[in-house]
Amino acid sequence: MPVDEAGAKAKGGRKRLIAIAVVAVGMLAGAGGVYWYTQRGSADHAGEKQAEAAAAEGEAEGGEGHGAADADPTASYIEVAPMMVNLRGGGAQAKFVKVRFIVVAAEGKTDAVKGRIPVILDALQPFLRELRPEDLNGSAAVFRIKEEMIRRSTAALGKGMVRDILIQDLIQQ
Repeated sequence: MPVDEAGAKAKGGRKRLIAIAVVAVGMLAGAGGVYWYTQRGSADHAGEKQAEAAAAEGEAEGGEGHGAADADPTASYIEVAPMMVNLRGGGAQAKFVKVRFIVVAAEGKTDAVKGRIPVILDALQPFLRELRPEDLNGSAAVFRIKEEMIRRSTAALGKGMVRDILIQDLIQQ
């Protein structure tokens, strides 16, 4: 009987080794899947970010009738500290957007606008926090966000204070 017991032990050890190998391969496949998923998502957004940056650059150069402040030597540019806000969404992973922009003040209104930058930021916070990741897709997204930022800045400061807003960076993560 000692020969049968040795054969049974060898079969049991072999089954255990196969089970461990299957679990290890499954874990490696799962880790590879998670890595692929996260890299694929960042690659998808990288192309969108490049398109948005190109659109923002085109707008700053005066595309489609906007950006006329570039040609006006009396225009005054006020750089605003970057804003970073969470995006609205029900996903498991928190997403946020970072916006860096310049306010173009109307002629003779530079000091008044500089002193009221906190009011502009306060007016823009609710709008930016209500954005969803889908709202930032496509090249028209930068244009829509820029128009809404101009509208809210004008509402906060009054007509004739803000001439334009130039979006420098719009980064979604």
